[in-house]
Amino acid sequence: MTKENQKPSHHDVMPSVANFLSNLWFEGQFREQPEHLSEIFEALLETEMGDNHDLRAKMLNCIKTSKMLVKALEPFSDKQIEKACKSLTA
Repeated sequence: MTKENQKPSHHDVMPSVANFLSNLWFEGQFREQPEHLSEIFEALLETEMGDNHDLRAKMLNCIKTSKMLVKALEPFSDKQIEKACKSLTA
């Protein structure tokens, strides 16, 4: 059976999420990403390409996901996030 067909456990998923957050933390300024995405998408919407309804829906979903991530991590400092990620991936 391939890995995709196996049911993941909490112990399989959480280290992957921790790695993602850790990599995101190293990129820096993830807390400002919703505003950055909004700025980029607003500029795109002024172009002919931005008139595409499917593209608009994708843009709004990206902003929503980014805002949800920032909100979920908002109570924690960067150091706390880094420490938690390290403990899950160690």
